[in-house]
Amino acid sequence: MTPAAPMEPTPLPHTAFTVLPATPIERLRLPAALSGAAGSNRARSGTPQISAADDPAAITAWLARYTDTPATLQSYRREVERLLLWAVLQHGKPLSSLTHEDLLLYERFLADPQPAWRWVMASRKKLARGAPDWRPFAGPLSPASARHAMVILNALFAWLVDAGYLAGNPLSLARSRRGQSKPRITRYLSHAMWQTVKDTIEAMPGTSDSATERERLHAARCRWLFTVLYLGGLRAAEVAETRMGAFFCRRDRDGVERWWLEVTGKGNKTRLVPATDELIVELARYREAYGLPPAPHPGEARPIVLPIIGKEKPLSRGALHLVLKEVFGMAAARLRSRGPEWESRAAVLASASAHWLRHTAGSHMTDQQVDLRFVRDNFGHASISTTSAYLHTEDDARHEATQERHRIGWTREG
Repeated sequence: MTPAAPMEPTPLPHTAFTVLPATPIERLRLPAALSGAAGSNRARSGTPQISAADDPAAITAWLARYTDTPATLQSYRREVERLLLWAVLQHGKPLSSLTHEDLLLYERFLADPQPAWRWVMASRKKLARGAPDWRPFAGPLSPASARHAMVILNALFAWLVDAGYLAGNPLSLARSRRGQSKPRITRYLSHAMWQTVKDTIEAMPGTSDSATERERLHAARCRWLFTVLYLGGLRAAEVAETRMGAFFCRRDRDGVERWWLEVTGKGNKTRLVPATDELIVELARYREAYGLPPAPHPGEARPIVLPIIGKEKPLSRGALHLVLKEVFGMAAARLRSRGPEWESRAAVLASASAHWLRHTAGSHMTDQQVDLRFVRDNFGHASISTTSAYLHTEDDARHEATQERHRIGWTREG
């Protein structure tokens, strides 16, 4: 007799959840009413960009983007797991039905997760996720940790909106910490829009075998310009004024060779920007397109963005702006080709500029949990706040953190 196939655990009724302790999301079996399959904030129009039919599947799709960065994956999973468990076990709602008011309640909950028997570890000893006494909290979160958790959740909701899974982001209404009526940084590209820009560049005519020399060089220049603006977080004026000789290599105290880019920015202040391995590979690729050696020589006076024809004269800010607007325009057209429901996002891309890329780079770096002090120093900001000017960061630690977590990830590397 053939043995019966193992059966999936039967989801518990909605009411049974009120007496259950929190359990890791991979062991959670939700009733239909709490799965999010019919969440009140689910998108009802447009074409979804992910195949998720319920909240756990949507969360899995979002987390899958971070599998190559284990530390980030662990941190992001922890925060979204806490919210999902709170929503279904304590608040009685699916994640895709949460409102702005619900998220305000959740932020207060983070400061005192009660009842403790359900949420907080009884022991200081770290337990495996499969242990019966595992809980999602070690104790109340500090105000800074709670704010960081909400930043991560905001990224989740924003991505689910971009993916066509949710109709809106309930955290987009959160007030600014400085009392402003608008978010401090609004002109930046979501991860999904940024991917559209990269896809557009990788599909440019100059990338085909039949491309003319001018098309080939133009495509190489577009890829390099967007790379250096994104990975370096540079301003357009800084790109226009920086020379190839500003790249240099030095050994750290462990003997590791690290590349840097010396940039002079606002107020004639000079800073060192980590030139990550990925940036140096792209630099070599770009120089190869012009028949140049892969690495610049010390003092090389060529501009870091080269003209296609004529003398090696730096492009003006206006010329760089035209290149950027051309690419953003093509990316907007790429979205419009998907249908009228993409018009609003296409309009955002069509409005983008060099400074949007700077904000995008900074936002994505913080998404990847690069220390805010490192972001401050990379971007040449005076301070994070009035007190953070007294913080000190080690250059090599800043380089390592930037290289490990802030990547552009071109699909075509060769």
